[in-house]
Amino acid sequence: MFVRGAGPVFCAGADLKERTGKTMQWVRERRLKAFAAYQALEALPLPVIAVVHGPALGAAIEISSACDFILATPDATFGTPEALRGTVGATQRLPRVIGKRLAKDLMFTDEGSPPKRRGSPGSSRASSSNRSSKQPSWKSPRRSARRLPDAMRLAKRCIDQGVERDPQGALEVEIAAIDEQLASGSWMGKQ
Repeated sequence: MFVRGAGPVFCAGADLKERTGKTMQWVRERRLKAFAAYQALEALPLPVIAVVHGPALGAAIEISSACDFILATPDATFGTPEALRGTVGATQRLPRVIGKRLAKDLMFTDEGSPPKRRGSPGSSRASSSNRSSKQPSWKSPRRSARRLPDAMRLAKRCIDQGVERDPQGALEVEIAAIDEQLASGSWMGKQ
């Protein structure tokens, strides 16, 4: 079975406009329905292949990670803009697929890029604007500073604790973080 986008992108993630004016309970129930959909995709009895073309953002990470295989076209890019938007998401399967450090890199920098340029799992990225310089220029901390601290704290906790648990335990960690964020009023950048 193949899972692919119907248009120019694989999936642009959740429709944030859909949440406008909705209650915290509505947002929570919507997230739980999404989790159920990812689990149903993962539980299919036949091999499932995600054919990723164009951007795969946010929920697309969970969708593609729930598949057995991912075939990425040359124009595919992956990104997790949740921390930038002030939400928590894509913390369960992503670290299991690409590793904890690379998942944090993607989550905290939101640099959607092709997988071949992301490096190997567990690597750190450094670049130097002056090639003759022996001191690397670390870009990730600077980009991370733009993120909402509450969302980053919760995402880090979900990744760190989630990889130490089974998939159901990881889901419980993320749901607890979503509940904490909704109760605090800090979801989607609302402070």
